[in-house]
Amino acid sequence: MEDKAITPSLNNNSTQTDTVSILKVWGKQPLQGHVRISGAKNSALAIMAGTLLCPQDCRLRNIPDLMDIKRMCQILEALGVKLQRQDDILEIDASSVGCSQAPYELVSQLRASFFAIGPLLARLGIARVPLPGGCAIGARPVDLHVRGLQAMGANVRIEHGIVHANVKGGRSRLQGASIYLDYPSVGATETLMMAATLAEGETILENAAQEPEVVDLANFCRAMGAKIRGAGTNTIMIDGVPRLHSVDYTIVPDRIEAGTFLVAGAIAQSEISLSPAIPDHLTPVIAKLREIGPEVVMDSPNRMRVIPRPLQATDIKTLPYPGFPTDMQAQFMALLTLAEGNSIITETVFENRLRHVAELNRMGADIRIKGQNAIVRGVPMISGAPVMATDLRASAALVLAGLAADGMTIVKGLHHLDRGYDGFENKLRQLGARLERVSVQADENNSISSNSAQTITSLG
Repeated sequence: MEDKAITPSLNNNSTQTDTVSILKVWGKQPLQGHVRISGAKNSALAIMAGTLLCPQDCRLRNIPDLMDIKRMCQILEALGVKLQRQDDILEIDASSVGCSQAPYELVSQLRASFFAIGPLLARLGIARVPLPGGCAIGARPVDLHVRGLQAMGANVRIEHGIVHANVKGGRSRLQGASIYLDYPSVGATETLMMAATLAEGETILENAAQEPEVVDLANFCRAMGAKIRGAGTNTIMIDGVPRLHSVDYTIVPDRIEAGTFLVAGAIAQSEISLSPAIPDHLTPVIAKLREIGPEVVMDSPNRMRVIPRPLQATDIKTLPYPGFPTDMQAQFMALLTLAEGNSIITETVFENRLRHVAELNRMGADIRIKGQNAIVRGVPMISGAPVMATDLRASAALVLAGLAADGMTIVKGLHHLDRGYDGFENKLRQLGARLERVSVQADENNSISSNSAQTITSLG
């Protein structure tokens, strides 16, 4: 996934491409207005996998229009699922799902595809799923998933990059078990929770992830007839049922998109509002914004407004929920480059998620890395420059930095942005930002050619 061009057909088998998209961002444009927040990407992906548990039709609402969603749709279709989409509504018929293996070229680009192993194993008693891909932000091993499934009575082996799993002992269903997760992994919690919905007996997940997306998946499963208690706490209890039924379910708003737009208002020194958003999902983000200076006001239960203020340094440490989200680290780093004083940002969730530091420094930021710490010394201004997005959230952070920079910023690596933000640049444009996506010539390594670089400069 990381450094391949994304084409509309999603066929990334070619090693060459004629053009790549870049985003030109002109800074110092005031923002104003309102942003509609789309459905949560990370909820939608897990819940789409969760429909594999149900032999009847399911309807999902508030599905964002994202590259990752399109990939998950292709993976489900490869497993025999029938899909129909209209606007933000996705109709899913998994009645004829089989144990066919999803194509590696799809799975390798989307880590969430591995969520399918739990539902497939629970419903069919057998599953074959390639090891997953995703952003290159650090190791996210599947050993927690595997050990949990083994505790529930599955034979699991990994051969040639494929995870083979089946219910052992001639049984037709997984067995309830008590499972302690060494780390509160969102993916492992969701995989095992889904697997347990159809298992015989009670499953207890201890040290479970508490993220809102886990709660959303649990609510979805409950709406289909699953018996789940404790989602949102560190202990989740699931009483298995023999069968689940059809459901019409609405995905929660994306807390990371909401947080990103709060930072957009703060870094552009502009007052903007957004909805729908769930304030409880954004508690650490709002708290840190207020420490830095900007105010967040609740205009209604699901509508909030950011009011800009002078920026002051603060320290941030990423942690599993309810701590500060790693998915907001890069955006806050962009904001703190312009804060008065020195800030320390500590990344504890992923070991390779500070690669945007070099790109922000290209824009005039003063950031040093020491281990998993980034020491951010605030500067009076940053300047537009050509930068490369290194992962999904870094891509948004570089666009945000471009909003505050003097001159034009050229953001490359937009396939990351398209994976996780629904209409990001269009929403910013509606607020008054000046952005333009253009296609330019690229060489075989996906680098912008010198001729294209000159063209971009002249366009600016």
